[in-house]
Parts: sequence; structure tokens; C-alpha cells
Amino acid sequence: MSRVTAGRTRRGPVLPRAVAAGLVAVVALVTGPVPAGATTAAASRTTPAAHAANPEEDPTPQPGPSTPTAEPTSPAPDATTPPPTTPAVETPAPATEPPATPPPASTPTPAPPGRPGPELPGRHRLGVHVSTGDVPLTGAYWNGAGEVADLRVAVANTGGTRQVMRLGYRLPVGLSDAGTPGCAAAGDGYSCGAWTAEPGARWTTRIQVRINPDAWRHMPLSGSVRVTATAPGNPDLPAVSDDEGFAVLFPPGPPAVGVSLDAGEVSFDISGQAATLDVRLGNTGDTASTGTVEVLLPPGVSIPAPPDTCTAVDAVRTRCLLGTLAAGEAGSLRLPVAATAEAQKLAPLSGAVIGIMDAAYGQTRQMQMSFRIVAAAAGATPPVLDGVGPTASQGVLPPYGALTEPDPLTRVEKTAIALISVSVLLVVLALVLATTSLRRRPRRANTAGGPAPVTATD
Repeated sequence: MSRVTAGRTRRGPVLPRAVAAGLVAVVALVTGPVPAGATTAAASRTTPAAHAANPEEDPTPQPGPSTPTAEPTSPAPDATTPPPTTPAVETPAPATEPPATPPPASTPTPAPPGRPGPELPGRHRLGVHVSTGDVPLTGAYWNGAGEVADLRVAVANTGGTRQVMRLGYRLPVGLSDAGTPGCAAAGDGYSCGAWTAEPGARWTTRIQVRINPDAWRHMPLSGSVRVTATAPGNPDLPAVSDDEGFAVLFPPGPPAVGVSLDAGEVSFDISGQAATLDVRLGNTGDTASTGTVEVLLPPGVSIPAPPDTCTAVDAVRTRCLLGTLAAGEAGSLRLPVAATAEAQKLAPLSGAVIGIMDAAYGQTRQMQMSFRIVAAAAGATPPVLDGVGPTASQGVLPPYGALTEPDPLTRVEKTAIALISVSVLLVVLALVLATTSLRRRPRRANTAGGPAPVTATD
């Protein structure tokens, strides 16, 4: 006779499995398609009855690239890419494990050219900065032969990608190019060649200018240099540019017996408030003379509140009377100077003063010179005046997204992430409850006891 053993048959935890399968179905409905690996793993743990009870577990396919649900009948678009893994026959998912090499259809579609995305303010940002020196003339200029001087220009790639940089400049009346290599006349200025520069590259160059003998009659004289940057091979990034002015500084002259003239620099601080101009006119002759000072300012710069001894001749010229100056005496003048935001951004600029000594008996003597106008706002990044966007001498010039980067996630994406997080927490909670239930059932079985095994013998 055979021996028969009868005992209690243990049943698997059906309830936890059903709860886990239901949660997986909810996550699939809320968050849309899930990765193939996760879907396959869930399907392998779910019974066929669960699939039959949830016919809506597979959501409607979304537009865009998707993984085929059946064996592909046509070859892949790229002959060099391995074909996708053939799915198992008994499993509705494409594959039981994520393939080692993703198929071409599952490769993320790159962003369209017209929508650069949030990376532009960082790695792919364009930026350029240019700084210039002045064109100071020596006393030899007043000999009447003119002078050739160098204008120093420093350029820097302040962006995050390789750039093609092009340089151009504008000269004031009385100045012309003296044969700078690689530069030619273009429109109302001059255009030079292009340089390809890596991020962080800096270099300097020199522009040769010729100052005509009669250029002093057009004082004050200022010009500007502009550098434009583009991204080679990426026309979707708009070009950016930076420009800075330069001043042509004439020394006191032409030499005149009995007259001395000096003018200080006008400097605007970061607040952009009014600065001061100090002028000193001296009588170095042998007789008393009447001193007069005329101040000429560039566009955008003015004297807002002239003293009582000064009158405005026109929009750019102010005349001040110093009175009678004895032989060897000098008169001083201090004037408030204001400048618009645009004028400060174009600094350095230049102004001019003319000193006139009119003797009671004798010839009128005159001398003129230039003075420099600088502004801290010209090198500020970001701009600090009137909320004006950086268009000149502002350092880094990103086309957009410079100060506030766009949020890389939309509201829908944030909602989906929140729902996924809640679903994951619910799955974890269900697993914890199932594990706790499995641990308690054997204890209750041992405590309550059960029927003893029955052994049958022939």
C-alpha cells in the first residue's frame, strides 16, 4: 500500500498581487506609456485574468516615435544601426528586457530648429565684448602736417560656443583710415575681415587712422568700433554685437603767447548722476586781459544748470565769462555735466574747451583742447541705467534669457511627475502591506494549530 499524507494546502497571496496589478494599471492610465522594461516586468507578474479585467490598460498611442508591437517587416532607416529585438510570441510587450542598443524608432527626436530650448542661455549662448583705447595726439600735430595714430581694439568671445567675429568702425569728420591691413571702406564706415574664435578667446588689434591738419576745427571728435558675432553652421542663433566709442584727444594748441589752458576728465559713476568739469584758463602775458571759456559737448551730454556767468550759445556750446585776469593770474571754472543713458553707454567720448584772452590793447589770443568723458555704465553687465537693454559696451550680450532662464518643465510635465510620484508611493505602500501580511499568517497558523497529518498504510 502506498502512503498518503494529507495536510493544509497553502495558497499564494492573491490579494496583494491583485492590488499591485491594479496600481500598475492606474499608473499606466495616468502617466501614459511607460518604458518597455517596466511594462514587461509588470506583465510577467500579472495573471491573464488581470489583463482580461483591464482592457483599457494599453493607452491610445501618442504621436511621435513609438516601439512597434509586432515584428517589423521593413528594414530599419539606418543601415548601420542594429535592428530592434524580436519580441517574444507569448508576451504582448515588444521585448522581455530592454535591448542593449536602442532601436532607431525609440531614439528621442531632437528639438526642432525653431525651438532652441532652455540650453541657449548656457552652453550655446553667443556673446562678445569689445573695448577701445583713445587716439591721443602729440604737440607735433599743431605743426600743420597732420598725424597718423593707432587705435587699439581688444575683442573677447564671452559666449559659450565657437563664433565668427567681424569688426567694423566709424571715424569722425577729419579722420580717415591710414591703410589698416584687411580693412576697407563700407558705407559710412570701414569693415574688416572675420575671425573664428573659441569660447573665452581674447585678442587685440590696431587700426591706423590719419588725422587731417584741419580736424581740430571740428572738435570734439569721437568714433566707435563694433564687433558682430555669429554662430557658424547654426543660423537659428541670432547674431549679437557690442560697440564702444573712442575719443580723439587734441593737446592744448595751437601754441599762443600769453595763454595757458587745461581741462580735467569728466567721469560718471555707476549711478549715472551728474559729474563735474574743471577748466583752468591762465594769463601768461604781460598785460591784463579778459578771459572767456567756451565748452563744446557731444550729443547726449549737456550742462543742466550753468552758473550765472555762463550762457548757452546753442545745444552743444556754452560760453562762460571769467572777467579780467591780471598778468600771471589764472581763472578756474567748475561746471556740472549730465549725460543720457545712451551717451554713457557709448563712452568714452570727448568734449572740447576753447580759451580766449582778449587784451584791452592788442591781439585776441585763443587756444583749444579736448577732454575725455568716461562712464562706469559703459562696462556694466547687466546695464544699470533706465532699464535699457545692453546694446553697447555691456559685456556679455545674449539675445534672450540672460537674466531669467526659462523653466525647462511645462505645467503638464510637472503634473505628470507629481502623479507618477504619488503612484510610486502607493505601490511601495501596497508592497509593505503585502509583506507584513505574509509575515503574520505563518505565526497565526502555528499558534492555532491544524489537523495532524493522516498516514494510511495497507
